[in-house]
Amino acid sequence: MNIKIALIAHDGKKPEMVSFVMNNRDFLEEATIYATGTTGSKIESEGFEVNSLLSGPLGGDAQIAALLATGQLDMVVFFRDPLDKHPHEPDVQMLMRLCDVHNIPLATNPKTAYYILQGISAVYPK
Repeated sequence: MNIKIALIAHDGKKPEMVSFVMNNRDFLEEATIYATGTTGSKIESEGFEVNSLLSGPLGGDAQIAALLATGQLDMVVFFRDPLDKHPHEPDVQMLMRLCDVHNIPLATNPKTAYYILQGISAVYPK
């Protein structure tokens, strides 16, 4: 099964996202990855194929939301920085709300994302 995953990270969490991607390379190399702006370019620089969208503040969060609302995503990993202000916070809240509305798994930190990947791997082994 080809899992379609959106990867998003606020600026302060981008190193954490790259680390997460590298630590879960085997799983993520088999997935279709969508990512917002700079996050996508950082993941691509590690050798992954990425469907890059706009930067979050420029509409990338809304693009991810549209993909999940139309059934084109299976999971969202959004490493948010809860200690910083974000001018596009309404877009972030909309994305999180749509995950709940459409029953899409949403991980906002590395440990939760890891556990979701483990669950998917158990249900859909290679």
